[in-house]
Amino acid sequence: MQGKIYLLPSTLGDDGLAMVLPQGVINTILGIRFFIVEDLRTARRFLKQLDRSFPVDDSSFIDYNEHTRMFDFSTVESWLLSGNNVGLMSEAGMPCIADPGSSIVLWAHLKNISVVPLTGPSSVFLALAASGLGGQEFAFNGYIPVKQPARCRMISHFELVAQKHNQTQIFIETPYRNNALIADVLNTCMPDTCFCVAAGISATAQFIRTMPVGQWRKTQIPDLSKIPAVFLIGSV
Repeated sequence: MQGKIYLLPSTLGDDGLAMVLPQGVINTILGIRFFIVEDLRTARRFLKQLDRSFPVDDSSFIDYNEHTRMFDFSTVESWLLSGNNVGLMSEAGMPCIADPGSSIVLWAHLKNISVVPLTGPSSVFLALAASGLGGQEFAFNGYIPVKQPARCRMISHFELVAQKHNQTQIFIETPYRNNALIADVLNTCMPDTCFCVAAGISATAQFIRTMPVGQWRKTQIPDLSKIPAVFLIGSV
């Protein structure tokens, strides 16, 4: 019988496993021995957190991340055709959402291989839910441009779309540029535009605030240069 590809969620921060992963999901993950992972060290550590006795040294792993040039689909296919289930795991949260993996899932569909998403945390959707901004119409835009003037032009575009179409705009940045991005948003957007910063979601250092830009400009903002964050722009 052909195996399936399971999309394996992992924790976002230092939150306890019992808080974010149902026991049934944990049991399914512990039954898998073949993995496609964004980061090998993180994946091995996560599996050991689930069960200290998990046989990581007897399991098989293939790396798949932004540095991967040629992915070994043939090995994955041989695993599946031998009846083994394969787990796809990102470094944090749900795979394939703001993370590598979608091309593997598409390959599986084209090969008529079953894909099974397991319930778990996604920083994008948790941020949207906690923002208070419109959740009926929204767009996830991924990483914002690094260089100017494209960066501020994109921020202005997000603001315009949010106001004109009442569509919440969601975007992310590499943590060490978080502080600079917040400053760019506050310098670019109108005072009444709503802006949400959702950093360290579900972690001890969680910081989630939504305010008009004008109010943000008067607020002392903590240093978020080492904390993963999601940013949202919306209308009142």
